[in-house]
Amino acid sequence: MELLSICRTSSPCCLLDTSNWKHVERGLNLNQSKLFAPKKTHFLSADVSYGCRSVGVSSQGQLGSSEIQNIDQREGSSLLGLLKGFPDGVKSYSSSENCNYYVADEIEDLRDVSDREDIVTRVRIPALPDESESNRGSPISSCFWEWKPNFTVHYEKSGMENVNAPAVVFLPGFGVGSFHYEKQLKDLGREFRVWALDFLGQGMSLPSEDPAPLPKSANVSEEKDSVWGFGQETVPWAAELVYSIDLWRDQVRYFIEQVIGEPVYIVGNSLGGYVALYFAACNPQLVRGVTLLNATPFWGFLPNPTRSPRLAKIFPWAGTFPLPSRVKKLVEAVWQKISDPKSIHEILKQVYADHSTKVDKVFLRILDTAQHPAAAASFASIMFAPKGELSFEEALSRCQMENIPICLIYGKEDPWVKPFWGQKVKQQVPEAGYYEISPAGHCPHDEVPEVVNFLLRGWIRNLETEGSVALPLLDDPESVDNGFSRDLEFVRDGSRKSVRVRFFGNKYSILDQMLSFTKSWMEKLRFTTR
Repeated sequence: MELLSICRTSSPCCLLDTSNWKHVERGLNLNQSKLFAPKKTHFLSADVSYGCRSVGVSSQGQLGSSEIQNIDQREGSSLLGLLKGFPDGVKSYSSSENCNYYVADEIEDLRDVSDREDIVTRVRIPALPDESESNRGSPISSCFWEWKPNFTVHYEKSGMENVNAPAVVFLPGFGVGSFHYEKQLKDLGREFRVWALDFLGQGMSLPSEDPAPLPKSANVSEEKDSVWGFGQETVPWAAELVYSIDLWRDQVRYFIEQVIGEPVYIVGNSLGGYVALYFAACNPQLVRGVTLLNATPFWGFLPNPTRSPRLAKIFPWAGTFPLPSRVKKLVEAVWQKISDPKSIHEILKQVYADHSTKVDKVFLRILDTAQHPAAAASFASIMFAPKGELSFEEALSRCQMENIPICLIYGKEDPWVKPFWGQKVKQQVPEAGYYEISPAGHCPHDEVPEVVNFLLRGWIRNLETEGSVALPLLDDPESVDNGFSRDLEFVRDGSRKSVRVRFFGNKYSILDQMLSFTKSWMEKLRFTTR
């Protein structure tokens, strides 16, 4: 049974500001939607679906509505006139009218206009909800779910009024929690029903009592008594507790079955990506699709006791409580270092490619979790937990055999999960859509949420309409095989920002990547020596 405790809210969903935009509708047919404006007009493109009434197209050259109308009138068989005859847009998931609009133009790269590969389409995408009274996004509710006695899971949810909308579940990376998906809940909650979990042992899903309390003795200082998990005996409820990837897989399964009650689209970043894939491989009946955001391709160092029982016996301790005395000093030393505010700040600088990204809230929430009395022992349990029953590659293969749709969205400048790992997944599952964002680091959903939300929304719509709506940005059928690059523009804090998104086509290979890298390097060398 779901236990609700609302911590914060924001105003109801509001419409995107459509001033200075011309209403243009995109049809469902992929061939029909292959539309290009004349190069001199330099239209930006937009693909928007917020359950809104209308949206439009802004021109790079600051064209007013009358100028756009003149362009329309000058064309014998005008672009805008043709669009009026197209079929209606995608059926809305909510009671409000849905819209799906797209006009594109190819913008030439000034470095070398002679090469077709240097021509990139520029796409205007919507901004995130802000803190204004008219655009705060979907309200977020903070809740607790009691899975088992003393196993209380914290989660956040949004968009519950979208009764018939698809269900989307977000899984966090190591060391963070549901708070890391605030930008997804506020934005995507306007169209979907969205949940974000805290894994047991992390975030606000840490235990509410000590799993292995210290003995009450005059020799125990108050400082040590405030740190949980370092006692000599385990309390009954934590007798077999270990914060492993198998535990988190089961946690996600029961959460979906007991709280949501239907199959979901599941999205995971870093560790959460591995758990999402692992869960989908073991429970395909509960999954409609998986999106990996810079998913870590491995987790755990010790052998799995189910898979390798003899080998596992060599390691007498594998993350259970209480922590052995021989590892206490090591854990205390390491934890003191990594939980220091300076260390947390340095880690955030590493994983975010754009250092102008505001991470104050994330920093404070991580610091708050690190100060919990159960944090140090939980960290040790996670680090010494055994591997999962399936490797990342095995889970991926099983998902492929079960025909589970997979989408890959990776930040190119990730210092930990390099682009190679995402490209390797693409090689194993050629039919998976792979979008690589630059500049973006290990947490693209928080660093460039406008782009990630745009891609997620389009990917889900593509699946929900059984392919009637093309994948995000795939305005040309040849793009599915050959890939492309797009410059996505959006407004944040009153300023225009732009990132490059590269889509890897179905014909992509490692050899193609090597040739592309060599060519890019030679082009840069030629450009700098001019």
